[in-house]
Amino acid sequence: MSIYGDVPKFSGPDTLIPVVVQDAKTSEVLMLAYMNEEAWKITQRTLRATFWSRSRKKLWTKGETSGNYQIVKEIRLDCDADAILLKVEQLGGAACHTGYRSCFHRKWNGERWVIEEEKVFDPEKVYGQDSESK
Repeated sequence: MSIYGDVPKFSGPDTLIPVVVQDAKTSEVLMLAYMNEEAWKITQRTLRATFWSRSRKKLWTKGETSGNYQIVKEIRLDCDADAILLKVEQLGGAACHTGYRSCFHRKWNGERWVIEEEKVFDPEKVYGQDSESK
């Protein structure tokens, strides 16, 4: 039992807590997702990053379709126990469902958004036509 009680602070079954996912070796931010209490427990038990999809309204383990799993190496909790940081080993090279290494692949250059990296995989080949909802 920690000083926070049952951490993180899930105030009910529908509570979603933001999760920042970083590469464990480089500290590169790979993505932001959300966990409910069930996703939290699965992640702790399996050490595979599992989240709650707000768009699909269901649990999903990162990589279950693409093969680009996230193996959890470290879990951190913020001071208020309402945000999680996962440090992961990113298998397959891509964290983003659009095929890029990071979900933060767009960079503002002062005038427009630019993408300075190559895709790791083609999302249409992996997910089919509806790749934007993954």
